[in-house]
Amino acid sequence: MKPTIERVPSPIPPGEYFLLGDEASADGAVAAGCNFFAGYPITPASELMVRVVHRMKEFGGTFIQMEDEIGSISAMIGAAWAGARAMTATSGPGLSLMLEGIGYAAMTETPLVVVDIQRAGPSTGQATRPGSGDVFQVQFGSHSDYEIIALAPWSVQEIFDHTILAFNLSEAYRVPAFVMADESVGHLREKLTVPETVERWHRPARPGAPPFDTDDADGVPPMPAFGQGERLLVTGSTHDARGLRKTQDSEVHRRLVERLVGKIRRAADKITRWETYNTEDAELLFVAYGFSARAALDVVMELRRRGVRAGLFRPVTVWPFPERALIEAAAGAKDIVVPEMNWGQMTREVERVLHRPVVALPQVDGEGMRPETIWQGIREIDVVSREGT
Repeated sequence: MKPTIERVPSPIPPGEYFLLGDEASADGAVAAGCNFFAGYPITPASELMVRVVHRMKEFGGTFIQMEDEIGSISAMIGAAWAGARAMTATSGPGLSLMLEGIGYAAMTETPLVVVDIQRAGPSTGQATRPGSGDVFQVQFGSHSDYEIIALAPWSVQEIFDHTILAFNLSEAYRVPAFVMADESVGHLREKLTVPETVERWHRPARPGAPPFDTDDADGVPPMPAFGQGERLLVTGSTHDARGLRKTQDSEVHRRLVERLVGKIRRAADKITRWETYNTEDAELLFVAYGFSARAALDVVMELRRRGVRAGLFRPVTVWPFPERALIEAAAGAKDIVVPEMNWGQMTREVERVLHRPVVALPQVDGEGMRPETIWQGIREIDVVSREGT
């Protein structure tokens, strides 16, 4: 079922700002219509939460600091079923605590947004240092089969835009949506341009219709809210179209899980977003996302100046992964290089899609990805040495 789409004046005064990425995400949430934020302080996402406190006072939303991240995700689920557009912000350790709730949100088809300002891990790791180690966690962290949507911004402008987009996609497909910035983007200060109007998508609605199944081809059922006169049952156990528990019915479980997974996979071509730079003739292709893509683009531009046919493929959505677009971009490349601030999580996904080995350039020193790291890693690649760089 299709969402309702409206274009509204931006509640954030239009114009140019000079903000931290964390602050821009908070403003993006307000622009998207976020009216409920439940959170717990955690570095490096705390600046986002602090700004939300003031924005909620200014625009009439609700902010609540919970006792921990388990409470935060639970409060968001309840608020979403009361009709709110709910959000939280966290980092790796907090995200780990939320995973059971994220699985529950996926099972109950609850739209909500989690902004994950990633830091160096594992465990508490380096609280103030960047990393990109949560790529697999958001997709596979909760048990069994489900799908989510995750975006990877590389700039202050994009974390603002992606926060709005995350709300819209979450509402449209009734799934948890993630904005996966790293500390380098969250604490980066850049120019932000706030537009005069913003687009808001609202969850599909059809009074009296079953909220947990549909014959519509997109697999997205309508979502009522408590207080609207519907006799709602919401459970994380296997349930039928009306929410009744059917934990011993194999056919009900099969249909439910296939729809939860299928509604995102069938819409992947609509959801996925990516950018390409000089990929048309690239023999050396970099695949990079988030802050690492900024360093990769710097290297690509310098290689081009030296006569090397280099290009960059940047996944904007990391989940669903833009498989078809990557296959097309990599068709003529002799070498694929994946720089990232973890020990090769996206490398595995790129190898799975392309069915070929790639060069992994991991950086796990708690620093932002640097062009120098990439230069050091590519010196032995044949296409580079053939061109005499």
